[in-house]
Amino acid sequence: MSRRPRWLPGGARTDDDALGVAALGAGDAPADPDADLPDDVRPPRANRTIMTIAVTAVVSLGAGIAVSQLVVSPAQRAAEAAPPEAGVITVPVEQRELSTDLTLRGDVLYDDPVPVSLETGDLGGAAIVTGQVPEVGDVVEAGQVILEIAGRPVIVLPGELPIYRTLRVGSSGPDVVQLKEALVALGLSPGDPTSESFDAATAAAVDALYAQSGYAAPRPEEGAEEALRAARDTQRMSEEALSLAQAELDRAADGLPRSERLRHDTAVARAERAVQAAVDGGEGAEAVTQAREELELVRAERAEALARPDLSAEVAARDTAAQALEEARVAVDEAWSSSRTPLPAAEIVYVDTLPRRVDSVTVGRGDSVSGEALTISGATLQVRASVSASDIELITEGMTAYFSVGEEQLEATVGEIATRRPDTDQEGEGDGDAGSGGDRREIVLVPGEITEEQRAAILGSNVRVTIPLESTSGDVLVVPVAALTAGPGGESRVEVDRGEGTEIVVVETGLTAGGYVEVRSSELAAGDLVVVGR
Repeated sequence: MSRRPRWLPGGARTDDDALGVAALGAGDAPADPDADLPDDVRPPRANRTIMTIAVTAVVSLGAGIAVSQLVVSPAQRAAEAAPPEAGVITVPVEQRELSTDLTLRGDVLYDDPVPVSLETGDLGGAAIVTGQVPEVGDVVEAGQVILEIAGRPVIVLPGELPIYRTLRVGSSGPDVVQLKEALVALGLSPGDPTSESFDAATAAAVDALYAQSGYAAPRPEEGAEEALRAARDTQRMSEEALSLAQAELDRAADGLPRSERLRHDTAVARAERAVQAAVDGGEGAEAVTQAREELELVRAERAEALARPDLSAEVAARDTAAQALEEARVAVDEAWSSSRTPLPAAEIVYVDTLPRRVDSVTVGRGDSVSGEALTISGATLQVRASVSASDIELITEGMTAYFSVGEEQLEATVGEIATRRPDTDQEGEGDGDAGSGGDRREIVLVPGEITEEQRAAILGSNVRVTIPLESTSGDVLVVPVAALTAGPGGESRVEVDRGEGTEIVVVETGLTAGGYVEVRSSELAAGDLVVVGR
């Protein structure tokens, strides 16, 4: 029988095992984890054994519990697979604004982009850009210089007809009327705006147009001033020649001078007295006959002298001089017209509506212009959306619409409704555009106030557009349409879950939109739970 060990103060043992261990050599002693501890703190061996058993028991218990969670009995599995007890499905009554919306997709762009091509055939040299090159985003106004070619301006004016010829005094046609209308719009005075004639007043207005633009007016054709001076000299000489010819005619038409008439009258009177003296003096028949013959002679001479002269030569000379003067005056008018300010085709561009915005520029300073130089569009940002023919009847000009810029909703106004959309590839989005098919219309929306950052963010993009068609104009009680049921008398009603049970409440319905319906009842309040299913 083994002896029970006994511990002495300080941790010493008195049993034989302890003595045996003490007798072992240093090299034969078994490993003891507490060997390095001081004798007064080293635990007894029995205590360590108990601690090991306790830890093992705790770990085993934890593992058993974990395994038990993974093991499901057949009875438990069947219970979990069984359907839940039947109950009601409820949703709360909401209080909010209800509206019927038409939802579309729209392209954001500036209105009516058009290319600008320059007529450079009249330049007589290379069409080199020398300045005034616009930047993308610049606004182009009527009367503004949009390019400088070979040192000369290219001025933009409002008009639908393209420039196709140089205009000068004497030109006429619808393009002259268009020019006059554009000049009047700029506050200038081109003469009668309804007249198709380019006259002196029109040339003066063109002078004023170039003065406003900061450029000298176009020069007339080379040699025009010299031709005008020569034509005026010819006119002056023709006027002098006509005066001389007229004087000769007048002189010839007046007949003999008074002195000549008096001389003839005197000769006749003397001959008459000589006849009378011969008769009274008894000079004989021969003397009387001779006196009478002399009287007949002087009378014939006086009659010939006083007869109406032949003016045919003088008249012919006068008419020739008058024709020469008329021709000289026509030549002066033509020369004067040629010396007035023209409007070169290379210095004008017509655009149907202004102001506009520069979208792109394809030339720079020093480049040679050939064809299109830049593209401009309307300065008004637009959202163009496609609408089905059936939905277009719901929209009127002036209606308010909304579109998104990031997380922000911006307001717009329906500005134009087209009669027909040429392309019908764009499909709508949402309830309002369902089943639209190929027969579509286009509407133009004009955004309200918008920042430059927002403008840059949406330009060229396709945005979602919402047009409210009908609204409750304020917060109302709304429930899902599925919550409504019909009573025996056709009245609308909802079933309200009151906690201990449900209650049927008769309601008056209003606007329906987006799966919800407006309801009115004194027995219903926001937050009440209405039954939508079981």
